[in-house]
Parts: sequence; C-alpha cells; structure tokens
Amino acid sequence: MEIQQLFDPDSSTYTYLVWDAHSGEAALIDPVRQQVGRDIRLVRQLGLKLKYTLETHIHADHITGAGAIRNILNSIVLVHENSRSKCADVLVKDGDFVPLGTQKIHIMHTPGHTNNDVCYLIDGAVFSGDTLLIKGCGRTDFQAGDAGTLYDSISRHLFTLPGDTRVYPGHDYNGRTHSTIAEERLNNPRIRKGITRDEFILSMSQLELAPPQQIHDAWPSNLRCGTPDYNPPIMAGCTL
Repeated sequence: MEIQQLFDPDSSTYTYLVWDAHSGEAALIDPVRQQVGRDIRLVRQLGLKLKYTLETHIHADHITGAGAIRNILNSIVLVHENSRSKCADVLVKDGDFVPLGTQKIHIMHTPGHTNNDVCYLIDGAVFSGDTLLIKGCGRTDFQAGDAGTLYDSISRHLFTLPGDTRVYPGHDYNGRTHSTIAEERLNNPRIRKGITRDEFILSMSQLELAPPQQIHDAWPSNLRCGTPDYNPPIMAGCTL
C-alpha cells in the first residue's frame, strides 16, 4: 500500500491518499474542501482510480471536500453510522473493511472525541484522525465527546497494536508528520503509560479550550459532505 500525506495549512489538517500499487485503486482520507483541486490533480497525475473518500469523523474545524470530489471523480463517501450523515453513500461500523485492489483498509470504531470517530488500519500503519494525535489526542467537550470513552478507545484498541505501527494523525500543529504506537504509549503527555482512566478524565476536563473557529459552519456542512443539496440512498455496512 502506498501513502501520500497532504496538508492544509489553514486548519492544520492532514489528508492521506492511499492506494494499492498493483491495481491503482485509491482512497482519500479526510479531504478538505479548499484543497479539492490539489487532491484531484494528484490522483490524475498518479494515474489512480479514486474509489473512496473516507472520513475519520464529522469534523468541526474544516469543511470536507468529500462531496465535491465525489461529484467529479464518482468516488464513494464513507462515514461511521453514528454520524447520522445526510449524504454518505455507505455508513460503516467497527470491523468493516474497505477493499482496495488486493488489499483491505480495516475500520476501527474509536469514539471519544466524537461518537462517530473511526481509525483506518492498513498493514504497518493506522490513520488515527483526531482520536490519537502526536503527543496528544482529540478534545472531548462537544459533539457527543466523552473522555472515558476516548481513554478506552486509545488504551484498549490503538495501544494494543504492534509498537512499530506508524501513526498518521488527522492534525498536527507543530510540523510533525507521523509517530509510532510505541512512541505514543511511552511519551504522549495526555495518555502516557501509567495514567489511569480517572486521571485522564480529570485532565481532559481541565483543558478549557476555545471552540474551533469554523464549528458553526463546518458541522452542518459536513453532515452534507461539504455540499449543500445531496441526499443519496444510504447503505449500511461496507462490503463493497
């Protein structure tokens, strides 16, 4: 599986183009609406067939490019079933997978930042969205967030992956591009080794973060895949 990491400087969002080198089938994880032209050009330059756009959750800090890309490249939009998305082609759940050529992208439900967060797992790497960041994690103070649930998602699921699994986060604000599960287990100051569930819940309650600047526009727009009027039939489960 090949990976191209892309960055939106306005929202500090990472977008990932992932493809099967043999078939040329590709998926785009967390596209940003302002970067749609860039993403489509890259897909075409590499001669890929974009089959899917995958959302790690309904975002509050940027507007997705999933709907616009679907309109141009006819890709399939996937979001977790808890999102109640008004536009997704497929609503996924924990344990589903996305076939990509001869390979698979596995879906791991990791709620806590929101109730619809998922991580996408391939051989040797995990795309962790806002669930697990480099030296941090997603906030839990809105959008059905819950600190105890986030602790469980990270400690019981992500931190049980092999230590050399590369972590590709949904955001970074300090120029870091990736980490590993082993590094985050040991050195993540939010959920480092030895911190208890109660200690984590208390620390998250004391963050006092300002709301994302785009939350009032991004949340409702992202329920429509970033486009104003698109309501396709929704299919439950992902056996494509």
